Parts: sequence; structure tokens; C-alpha cells
Amino acid sequence: MLKHLSIKNYALIHHLDMDLYKGFSVITGETGAGKSILLGALGLVLGNRADTSILLDKSKKCIVESHFNIHGYKLESFFTDHELDYDELTILRREISSQGKSRGFINDTPVKLNILKELGDMLVNIHSQRQTVTLNDSNFQLAVIDNYTGIQQDILNYRTLFLDYSQKLRQYNELLEKEEKSRSDQDYLQFQLEELEKAKLKENEQGDIEKELEILQHAEEIKTTLFTSIQALLNDEQNLLNQLSDIQMKLGKLADVHAGIKALQQRLQSAIIEIDDIAHELDRIDQGIQLDPGRIEDLNTRLDLIYQLQHKHRLQTVKELISLMHSVRDQINVIGSLGEKIQELEKEIESTRSRVSEEALRISNLRQNAIPEIEKEILAIIDGLGMSGANIKIEHHQLEDFSKDGIDRVTFRFNANKGRELKEIAKIASGGELSRLMLAIKSLISSRNLLPTIIFDEIDAGVSGDIAGKAGKILKGMSGQMQVIVITHLPQIAGKADYHYMAYKDILDEQTVSNIRKLNVDGRVEEIAKMLSDEKVTSAAVDTARELLGTVKK
Repeated sequence: MLKHLSIKNYALIHHLDMDLYKGFSVITGETGAGKSILLGALGLVLGNRADTSILLDKSKKCIVESHFNIHGYKLESFFTDHELDYDELTILRREISSQGKSRGFINDTPVKLNILKELGDMLVNIHSQRQTVTLNDSNFQLAVIDNYTGIQQDILNYRTLFLDYSQKLRQYNELLEKEEKSRSDQDYLQFQLEELEKAKLKENEQGDIEKELEILQHAEEIKTTLFTSIQALLNDEQNLLNQLSDIQMKLGKLADVHAGIKALQQRLQSAIIEIDDIAHELDRIDQGIQLDPGRIEDLNTRLDLIYQLQHKHRLQTVKELISLMHSVRDQINVIGSLGEKIQELEKEIESTRSRVSEEALRISNLRQNAIPEIEKEILAIIDGLGMSGANIKIEHHQLEDFSKDGIDRVTFRFNANKGRELKEIAKIASGGELSRLMLAIKSLISSRNLLPTIIFDEIDAGVSGDIAGKAGKILKGMSGQMQVIVITHLPQIAGKADYHYMAYKDILDEQTVSNIRKLNVDGRVEEIAKMLSDEKVTSAAVDTARELLGTVKK
């Protein structure tokens, strides 16, 4: 349950600290005093979105902190799943900076907004006047039945199955579409593959061909140059090697005479050996070069094929063409395997659909079996709220196909007047009747699903007099099972509360701010007497207030 609420710099609230207690609490105050602002601030720590427009002082951040006693509500697994420290006194905090940045904390550990909201939904249920219109919403009506029957976990399990089924169906349709498109592309892909395979490409061949062509195209010039060079070095009568050998021999005769000549004679000997090697290497190259016009034509034809393929596929290298060939081959293989995948997926879909159908039918039966009891209990509660002639009927229909909620659609039909035609709630119920009906439904489902705290923001709209007192009794009864907090304008409801808080406006630094205080018995008498009076509080109003509170002074 909610034990403490601290609010700083939110809307009209400068700084507010509020202790709350087990049982039934009411919050009253003049219109605009800030009662609903409290709910807005509490909504922040429960994960609602916010922006800088909520800041009272735009230069400072807003901080809202709430303390909850969560003993006995089996929330340990939530903390374990999200790697949070569990504490029976759990603190939720939300900070909104002046730049609009938001941070959430659970027991001082930073968490994402969705985690804060997930825990908040397990701690507090807030009902505002706007929610009354959801009475006619089919999803809300189905949720009422699910809450009453306590099958929320069954619904979650079913939705996991349904999501799996939906994903398989989507994947199946995508595969069918892909197969259809691929079939139309297959002939073209097969042509591409055959053309590339026929080319028998080798990764480095383009460079090798271009180098060989360069040599062949200059073969005559190369051989002429090599021939004259070899002749000059080796073959002519006065070739360079013979002349150098003659010089080396003459220097050798003087080697013993002059040490410097001996060294040069040795160097010349090394040069003769090197030049001889060069001459023979030139000859080897000459022998390897042939004048071959046919070979040139073959290489040009091969190179033209490579260039054509590169241009056609907008690629730069043979390596890229080979990679393309492998890719096209893979695409063709995928097309061939799509049929097998589709058949496998069809079997999976059929199996999953069977499980979804089985679970949906089981949930549908639970819902149908609960409907008579729900109708009976709602009628009993609204009878106690002054609508003894009212009647309600929950129509149930099974859908032809599955949805995330199963195969059921329900419609609440209602009439507050005995013997009149039952119609959809929005078409027949007045504001006060809607409020009483919603209170009956909330009372019904809260008795089955014990949240720590439920908060009503003016659930008493359109209700007054004796009916207000009866509504107060129902709220009081609910508070025996959970913490109930009600924002109200009705003294009859305020008088039933265990604790009474009053919202009021004050002036701080020449600025209007909202605040709240817990009233003692005398304060409650005075506040309820004001609620009973017009402009001036009368002694009769004070006596009535005391009577409502059971504190009549004798």
C-alpha cells in the first residue's frame, strides 16, 4: 500500500509531504485546490509520461517520490527478473529536469520508464472520471470478465501463443511472396549463372593476360633489341666480352708489379662474369619470345569477354565477377529451398494454430461460465446503490478467427429502469448511473484481484443524497481488502472515511501554490460542514457533519 507521497515543484505544488494509511481515505477541497494534481504527480512515479510544462519553477527539477509497503504481494520475482534490490518498503522516484530529461528509480536504482510503469501497475489502480466512458468499450468489458475470473495469467500465456502463431503466419506470407518473386527472377538468374560459369574465370587472369599482351604486342621490337645486344656482348668478332677478357689478361701481367692494378684486374674479372651472365639471360629471354599473332588474337578475345562481363555487371575486377557468380548460385539454391521451408512452416502453423485454438476455447468456456455470476453480483451491488429496477445482460459471441484476446467478444447491455429494453451502456445510462455502475464493477473485480491500492477520482459524479451514502459504504467495504483513496465532493462519502485530507491553496512568495493536510476530528467536522453548506456554515450543518462522522457531542 501507499505509505508516503512527496512532491516537489509539480504544477501548483511547491513542496508537499503526505503520509497515508491502510483503509479508506478521502481527499476533499474546493475546485482547483489541487486534488487531481496529486494524482498527476503520483502518475509520474507510476510511469506516466511528462514534460517540462508540469514544472512550477522552470529553473528547477520536479521530484516525486512514493513509498510503498509491498509485504505479502508476491512481487519478489519482479525484482529478481529486473535485477533490483527487493525491500518490503519500496521507494519509487521520478525526476523531471528543467531541460525535459526524465529519470526513474526503484529503490535508488535507475530504471527505464516501462519498468517503472510495470511495477506501478501492480501497486496502484487509478480510476478517473474519464475512465467511465470505457464502460462501453468491448476491450474493457472483456477485461472485467477476465479480472473477475482471475485468468489474467491464462490470457498472457495465450497471447504468447497467439504472437508466435501470428509471427509464423507473417513469415509464411513473406515466404510465399518471396517465392513468387523469385520464380519470376529464376530464369534471369540461371542465365547469369550459366554465362559466368561458361567464362571459367580465374581470379588473377586479367592482370596476367594484360602483361602477356603487352609483351606480345612489342615482340618484334624486343627481339631486335635483344639480338643486337647479344651480338655486341657475345657474338661479334670484336664483342665486348672478348675485348674485356683481352684487357683483363694484359692487366694480369702487371698484377705482380703494381698492387693497385691487381685489385682492378680482379674487379674486371667479376664484371666479365656478370656481363657474360647478362648476355646469356638476354638470350634466354629472346628464345622465350615468339612472334605469335594467333596468341595475340586469343588473348584479346579473352580480355574482351572479361571487359564485357565487367561492364554488364558494373564491376571492376574478375574477383568481383567470381563473387557475383557465387552469389547468383546461392540465390538459385535459396529459390530451390523455399518450397521446402514453406512446407515445413505450414506444418508448424497448423500445430501452433491447434494449440491456440485449444487455449482460446478453454478461456472462452471460463468466460462464459463466469458471466451469469458477474451479472448477478453487479445487480446486487447496483441494487444497493438505489437502482433496484436496473438490469444488465452480458452478451457473448465467439469470433470466427483468433485475436490477441482470444475468440470472444462481449457486449454489456443495461437499463436502469425496470422492464425497459436493454441497450448498449453509452446509449442508455446517465452520468450518475454510469458512476454507480462503474463503482459496482470496480468493487466486484477488486474483491477478486487484490491490488495494494485503488484510487478513485470523483467516482461519485452524478450521485448525491442517500445514494452517496450507499456508495460510501461500498467504498468502505472495499477498504477492508485494500487501501482505498477517493477524491470526492460528497460529505456522505467523506463521512465514511477512516482518514480525511483537505487540499487547499496558499500564497508562497507572492505565488499561489497547492498544499494538503490531514484533518483531525474537529477539522473533519468543519470541512464536512462546509461541504454541506452554501456560503455560510450553519450549526445544523455542523450537527449533520458530526452525525455523519459518528461524533455527535451530547
